[in-house]
Amino acid sequence: AESLGGGDVHSRESGVTDYLAANDAHALALAREIVASSHVRRAATVARREPRPPAFPIEELYGVLPTDTRTPLDVREVIARLVDGSEFHEFKPLYGESLVCGFAHIEGLPVAILANNGILFSESAVKGAHFVQLADRRGVPLLFLQNITGFMVGRKYENEGIAKHGAKMVTAVACARVPKLTLVIGGSFGAGNYAMCGRAYGARMLFTWPNARISVMGGEQAANVLATVRRDGMAARGETWPEADQQSFMDGIRQQYEHQGHPYYASARLWDDGVIDPLDSRRVIALSLELACRRPEAASDAPDDARFGIFRM
Repeated sequence: AESLGGGDVHSRESGVTDYLAANDAHALALAREIVASSHVRRAATVARREPRPPAFPIEELYGVLPTDTRTPLDVREVIARLVDGSEFHEFKPLYGESLVCGFAHIEGLPVAILANNGILFSESAVKGAHFVQLADRRGVPLLFLQNITGFMVGRKYENEGIAKHGAKMVTAVACARVPKLTLVIGGSFGAGNYAMCGRAYGARMLFTWPNARISVMGGEQAANVLATVRRDGMAARGETWPEADQQSFMDGIRQQYEHQGHPYYASARLWDDGVIDPLDSRRVIALSLELACRRPEAASDAPDDARFGIFRM
C-alpha cells in the first residue's frame, strides 16, 4: 500500500505533496512553519525581524566552494552561511532534489530562495515553477543562487516533456512581480540561465562571485561540439584533419570561452551589477533587499493580479 500512493511516493516521486512528516509532532511543526510565511503579503510592508547571524561562519565559504565549476557543490552549505540563524524552511525537499527551494530571512528580511544543486530535470522545473508562484502570491522577494549547467538532455527526457516543464519555470520566473535578485555562485550555462533569472528576466540586482562562469555552454563542451562539426565536414569532403591542428583548434575555443565567460568580462560590459567577494554576499543581498522593498509598488503589482495561472500540475 505504501508503494501505491504512500507518503514517500507522493513526496519523492510524484511531487503531489509538499512535505513528508515523520510523525504528528513533526507535522504540526511543519504546519507552523507554513503558516508563519503564509501571511506575508507585500515585501515593502513586512515588519523586519530582529536580524541574527548565521550559525555557521561565513568565512567557511572559501572552504565550501570548489575551484572547478564541474565539481558538485551542496548548495545548502552556502545557504547555511547566508541566512539568519542558518534557518532554512525547505519546500518539497524530497522532490526534484537538483533544485533547492525554501523560505528564510537575511538580516531580518524575508526571502524565497531557489538554488541549484545539479542539472535541472522536469521534476526540478515543475517544483521551481510552483515555488516561484507561491512566493509571488505571498509577496516574498526571490533570490536565485545560480550554479547550473542547464536542463537535462536526451531522448528519454525529451519524451517526458522536459521542454514544456522547463517552459513552466521560465514563464513563472518571467511573470513573477515580486523583487528578484540573482547571485551567480558557479556556472551559469545555457537555458539554465533563463530559468534561474538571468539578466533578461528582470532581476533587480545581479551579482557574481569571482569563480563564476557564464556562457551558452562550458568551454570544453563547446570545443568538442565545434571540433566534431568541423571534423565531420572535412570527412564528408574527403579531407583529413591532423591531430595537432585539431588540438590547436580546440585550445583556441577553450581559451575564448574562458576569456569571454569570465565574470570580469561580463561585469566590464555592465552585464551584471558587480563581482563581489563571497564573504560580502550576505551584506550585499541584504542591502539589495532593502532597496527592492523600498520601491513603491503599483496597484497592478498586487499578488492577486498575477499574470499567470496555476500550472504546477
